[in-house]
Amino acid sequence: MADKMRGPFRLLFGAAIVAVSLCACAPRLMATGDPLYQPHLVSKSNVEMASAVMSDGAHLPMRIWAAENPRAIIIGVHGMNDYSNAFEMPGRWFAAHGFTLLAYDQRGFGEAPGRGLWAGAGRMASDLDTVVTLAREKYPDRPVYVLGTSMGGAVAMRAFSSTTPPHVDGVILASPAVWGWRAMNAFYETVLWMSAHLLPSLTLSGGGLGVQPSDNIPMLRALGRDPLVIKETEIGTIYGLVELMDEAALAAPRIDVPVLLMYGAHDQVVPPIPVGQALADMQNAHVVVTSACYPKGYHMLLRDLDRETVWRDIESWMEARAKPLPSGAENLSSCPAMARDVRP
Repeated sequence: MADKMRGPFRLLFGAAIVAVSLCACAPRLMATGDPLYQPHLVSKSNVEMASAVMSDGAHLPMRIWAAENPRAIIIGVHGMNDYSNAFEMPGRWFAAHGFTLLAYDQRGFGEAPGRGLWAGAGRMASDLDTVVTLAREKYPDRPVYVLGTSMGGAVAMRAFSSTTPPHVDGVILASPAVWGWRAMNAFYETVLWMSAHLLPSLTLSGGGLGVQPSDNIPMLRALGRDPLVIKETEIGTIYGLVELMDEAALAAPRIDVPVLLMYGAHDQVVPPIPVGQALADMQNAHVVVTSACYPKGYHMLLRDLDRETVWRDIESWMEARAKPLPSGAENLSSCPAMARDVRP
């Protein structure tokens, strides 16, 4: 089977070498502007909606699940091809438990500018920093946490390699996407590089891969019907995602705030070894990190069937990081796939 799969890749590789020598192609990036404006929040008539206006004038739609007198503010950063509505389930739960959750559409996703195009890891990290600053202005004297899921976790990590990392009280990483170039098979790395530079607008759907991102089937079906969820991804955007994941992995030891790192034992999207390596890098750099593996968890931990277990752990960690998590899920080493690679 492996030989049958590699045949087309070899043809593509050979064609790519010839084509790249004839033309200077590159992955498509969306156009972004210069910093000409003062970032600010724009309220909407719907109290659960707003927009975060960036320094280049881009409006990033924002959803707000507000607690009446919030104990803390959570900024949700969504995953690949998703958008702010990814936090609807946890958002309502956290609001009922005294936490305000803000989630925004990142550039290229949902209703944000440049749908389907890649904005670049640096711009995405800068946008997060701006949203954090705006949240602190809106909610002074309240702790602020970033909750990044999958790609959003990578953006949160990447932000700490900046000279101006976000001013937050902690980072919560739910199945962070840290499967970058260093963890990728060299053959497929070459194919992806060539494809992104030769056919940057080629789209892939991911269908037929047999990957199950969650055990919450009704939720997955709803995502399939949601027109704001991107169903086909440009190869150039995939290339950009891998670059982001690689930069996120390199940024792991630079995080200078407490971290809650969560992973599902049944995650079929992000392999366990890169996540375990990110944890080890944090530990070696003396980052204050709490890790947890959920035996019933899949990649979409915040929306899986066992999601409330994850939500309660997040709530407990924000309130008292020194206390054991209510689930008893501490340590990634409790994941069978990680037992050989992660220290207890």
